[in-house]
Order: sequence, then structure tokens, then C-alpha cells
Amino acid sequence: MVNCVIIDDNQDIVNMFSDLLEISGIKVIATGTDGMKAVELYEKYSPDVIFVDLVMPRYDGFYAIKNIRKIDPNSKIIVVTGDLTMDESNLLDVHKVTAVIYKPFDIHKVKQCITDVFLD
Repeated sequence: MVNCVIIDDNQDIVNMFSDLLEISGIKVIATGTDGMKAVELYEKYSPDVIFVDLVMPRYDGFYAIKNIRKIDPNSKIIVVTGDLTMDESNLLDVHKVTAVIYKPFDIHKVKQCITDVFLD
């Protein structure tokens, strides 16, 4: 079973996304609310994949992505966001994120994204 960490500052989104992933057969091993916690949880659990929101107070998703890449350049990082600016999209390309999922979530798109990530 694939395991994951979810990082988002909105607890309702964390709960909903956790339920969606569990239904899809993905085990949620930890959650956090900012980029610093994302890095801590990645170091602690080395999940198969980490889902990271970009816009969060204090330490954002870019902080998490940059620092997780330092720990594990091959980490599977899926960004979960409502929208992307051109600058944000370019930064995601620079840091080579694995995939992007847009809010609101569609269970079929999430499942397809997971399938694509683990079949590459």
C-alpha cells in the first residue's frame, strides 16, 4: 500500500483529502499545516509521496519542496493548489515537482494522478 503525508493549512481540506486518499487505497501516515512541518514529517516518515499545498502561513509549500528535494532529490511531491500564477508554475518546474492536483478535488483525477506517479 502506498503511504503519504498531507500538508495543508486548512484542516477541512486535510480531512476531506485524507478520506479521499484512504478510499483510493492510499494510507495517510501524517498531516501537517505548514512547510516546516512538511520537511519534519518527510524526514521522520520518508513517505512514498507527499501532498503539499503552496499557499500557507509562515512556511509555504515552496519552502517544503525546496527542502524536501535537498533531503531526497527523487522524492515524489504532488502539489495541491487552487490556482497557479506563471511564476509559481515556473518555480514548480525548476524544483521538478511530480504532479499538480487542482482544488476542488475530483476523485478520478486524484486516482489517475497517483496511478501515473507510481507507474512512471
